[in-house]
Amino acid sequence: MKLRNSFVTVLAALMITSLVLSGCGTNGTGGNSSGGNSAAPTTGSKGNAGNTGNAKPQDTGASSGKQAGGTIRVAMATEPDNLDPYLSAATDTGSMMDNVFDGLFEAGENSELVPALAESYQVSEDGLAYTFKLRQGVKFHNGSGLTSKDVDYSYAKLAGLNGKEPLSSKFAAVEKIETPDDYTVVIKLKEKDAAFLAANIIAIVPKDYEEQSVKPIGAGPFKFASYTPGQQLVLEKNDDFYDKDKAPTIDRVEFKIMPDPNSAVLALKSGDIDMVPGISSQGALQLGDGFDIVSGPQNMVQLMALNNTVKPLNDVKVRQAINYAVDKDVIIQTVAEGNGVKLGSNMSPAMKMYYQEGLEKRYEHNVEEAKKLLKEAGYENGFKLTITVPSNYPFHVDTAQVIAEQLKAVGIQATIKQIEWSSWLEDVYTNAKYEATIIGLTGKLDPQEVLGRYETKYAKNFFKFSNSEFDALIGQARQEIDVNKRAELYKQAQTLLTDQAAAVYIMDPSRSVAMKNTLKGFKMYPVQKYDFAAMYYEGK
Repeated sequence: MKLRNSFVTVLAALMITSLVLSGCGTNGTGGNSSGGNSAAPTTGSKGNAGNTGNAKPQDTGASSGKQAGGTIRVAMATEPDNLDPYLSAATDTGSMMDNVFDGLFEAGENSELVPALAESYQVSEDGLAYTFKLRQGVKFHNGSGLTSKDVDYSYAKLAGLNGKEPLSSKFAAVEKIETPDDYTVVIKLKEKDAAFLAANIIAIVPKDYEEQSVKPIGAGPFKFASYTPGQQLVLEKNDDFYDKDKAPTIDRVEFKIMPDPNSAVLALKSGDIDMVPGISSQGALQLGDGFDIVSGPQNMVQLMALNNTVKPLNDVKVRQAINYAVDKDVIIQTVAEGNGVKLGSNMSPAMKMYYQEGLEKRYEHNVEEAKKLLKEAGYENGFKLTITVPSNYPFHVDTAQVIAEQLKAVGIQATIKQIEWSSWLEDVYTNAKYEATIIGLTGKLDPQEVLGRYETKYAKNFFKFSNSEFDALIGQARQEIDVNKRAELYKQAQTLLTDQAAAVYIMDPSRSVAMKNTLKGFKMYPVQKYDFAAMYYEGK
């Protein structure tokens, strides 16, 4: 077997190339891998709210050091959809609960994988066997010690090797799990899967514990304390966290459920809240002195998804006509206040190695071309279209309103239907009962998780896009180890998505986080991740 002990250096072939964060950003809301639902929808945030964005922790300036203890109160726009990491689909939930759970790896600041519960790994020459050596002395929050049996139990659930329905398509290639000793796990795959290594950031849970949805237990730096629906989710410091160098300073994190962004800004200004993720430029201007704004790209794709099986959206000419009718530049200027990068496919330029340039020019705004295509498709007089949008995400609601107005110019009468987030997850994301919707799809560490959402066989393919050529490209890319050949396959797949107008790909907006200027240590990641273990209050 080929030994690969360095987590940081050898993963370049699997990871995004270095991601540079800047104030005008090129991405949308990132997301943590959650529950096997790689679409992981999320909110978009309104542009660059202020100062600077970079991948480094905040500069503490003349700080006299870390202040021990304290509570961070965070305004969250959405309710947790499920506390069980394998059943959750929402990115916001994942970013909260990521502090409770740890996987074999975790996402690094520059898109690399860094060791967490695993201290080293090996990959066989044929790429079919992965051997992980676990850290010793790790304890779950219930006091039980981590062993290979816990990884076996976790991955068996994800891959469906426990006789039940598999919980994650990312583990579909897993054929067998072996545990030769308490701290060694061998994962054997049915076929080569170049995306498998990145999938190992998913949570490891204690063996035979089945109450994760009620009282989640992981091995992360914070323990679950309580959840009051409609009010708050509370985490407390894990005094037994295995990595003393990364042990949290903060005692407690309180996620306050605040769907109204204006209320969140006012609460931050009044001192009732310490941190607001995804603050708008207007909201940031209201804060004045005493607050820090960190801005950067999100590696997220905001799009208008089209149900490819619903008439007349099952006609490629109709989908192309909608793409021509939508003026993305106007949306970026009005909704994102100019702080977004126009997209042409379901890939952010943040994923530099895999991004196909030029697709954003494929459907330049052209009303006459849209009318021509609609006429050819038999809809010269247009048609009615319902755009379903999660009501708690003003960014997407505002985008829907702009698009509805633009579609009038080509005869399409769009009605906006606002529904609750839980209903959106059930009706749209899970059951594809919709015509069109506006949503943001989170960035990932591997392109397979991004483009694999459109595979015919993917359970959460709510686009209902089905194309044999696309499936073949994605299948080939999944097994291609040569990074350059793999990148070329994903670029071909992106081009096909664009040509087929599977959706209307709008932008990758910047994301800004506002917090008290005494709160330090916040880091930007290429996925939506809030590392509260690294944060602290500035000493006096």
